[in-house]
Amino acid sequence: MLVPGTWMGPWIWKRVADGLRARGHSVHLVTLSGLGRDGDDVSGIGLDTHIEDVHAVLRDLAPERVVLVSHGTSGIVAGAVADREPCRVDRSVYVEASLPHDGRSAIDAFGEPLRGAELRLIEENGGRWPVPDVDVVADEQGLTDEQATWLAGRLRDHPGRPLTEPVRLTRPLAEQRATYVVCALEHFHGRLAPDVERMRTVPTWRFRTLDTGLWPMVSAPDELVALLDEIAAEVAAESGSGAGVEGPSGGVRPRAAWDTPGDEVGPQLGKG
Repeated sequence: MLVPGTWMGPWIWKRVADGLRARGHSVHLVTLSGLGRDGDDVSGIGLDTHIEDVHAVLRDLAPERVVLVSHGTSGIVAGAVADREPCRVDRSVYVEASLPHDGRSAIDAFGEPLRGAELRLIEENGGRWPVPDVDVVADEQGLTDEQATWLAGRLRDHPGRPLTEPVRLTRPLAEQRATYVVCALEHFHGRLAPDVERMRTVPTWRFRTLDTGLWPMVSAPDELVALLDEIAAEVAAESGSGAGVEGPSGGVRPRAAWDTPGDEVGPQLGKG
């Protein structure tokens, strides 16, 4: 299952989905509410709405187990689904994505004063987080001029409430089976957000790196397809099924001492 990130619809995954299907995978795309026309009323769309959007697709696939792939702030959404459906999600794959922390929102990752500025921006734009301009989209992200123009032209203002409402988790994040995909051009000197870096100590978390920017679905789709194919093979090997659809049923993983709501959270949106 592929969940689009901030400002995007399932169209962002088209080349990746096509590539995975060519390799024999069953691929399911998620559409998050409120990312159609910019003028639509999004006041009724909250974080639970986006979580339910993913849950609805997962229910339709029952009893199939899935590898749940997210990007950007949709890591919060997909992470909440994985938290609630551990018997259905074999592996969470966070592609340069926000990590969910109980009681924290996606916007909390910014810290002050940027957090306050972004909240005001959402309020001033009718409850939506406006898209970045093409220069921001393209800034050292491994995109050609044509790719950057195409991407910026397709982005849509994102509903604000899913970004500002705190996520609720029932289990520590360290209990998820997950792979974090680092997009190297998004980081100076390889530095990751502290909450992401600390997941390296968790036995059930793995890290992979792509030598590209924040939008690998556009800048490096073939490389991302190959990586996701490898992750699916790992899931299959761990389960012993050879089919890539049934995951390990191991017990509870240890809670890390730092896995608390007060930690600094979130990916770096832009260099830092």
